[in-house]
Amino acid sequence: MNKVTVTAKTVDDAVSMALKQLSAAQDQVTVTILEEPSKGFLGLIGVKPAKVEVEIKIDPLAEAQKFLEMVLENMKISAKVVVTKKSDFYLFDIVGDDLGIIIGRRGQTLESLQFLVNTVGNRHSNSYLRIILDAENYREKRKQTLQQLADRLAEKAAKSGQPVKLEPMSAHERKIIHTHLQGKSLVMTYSEGTDPNRYIVIQAKK
Repeated sequence: MNKVTVTAKTVDDAVSMALKQLSAAQDQVTVTILEEPSKGFLGLIGVKPAKVEVEIKIDPLAEAQKFLEMVLENMKISAKVVVTKKSDFYLFDIVGDDLGIIIGRRGQTLESLQFLVNTVGNRHSNSYLRIILDAENYREKRKQTLQQLADRLAEKAAKSGQPVKLEPMSAHERKIIHTHLQGKSLVMTYSEGTDPNRYIVIQAKK
């Protein structure tokens, strides 16, 4: 039960009764006053009670986690989700054994699942909620792989003087390469194409 409608002599009494029914605290709910109490003639006849609707606030982070756990369960994957608050995002770390199916080829399944989890969370949030999914430390391993690839191709572009095109990548992975090569004095990077086929070009500086 997430929402109740209660009548009582006063608004405060109605809210208090509703909180007991919901087993919730005041800061966990939203209160809508449906009817103000009123007194009849001489305060005795036609007394009208207060009527309120009290609903438990939806926690967007909890809803996102619940959705992810439901997906894992439906996929018959035995794993838990550990949530950690970072500087500007929440990390949902999927902890378990044999999570390759969750990661997918070059992280495509993880990216798709991350999109869905963010969609669910932001559906219930008043401000933008950023959630990053990880499994088996894939994000850090992929970051290192991309940085090593960027170094090799930057050296190739600098030596040949010809632009080098990388395969299409997600915006997150393109950012890793752009950032890594930003301080390189011999090359520059830019993106071309449209998602999901947008890719990076590494070019020697003139």
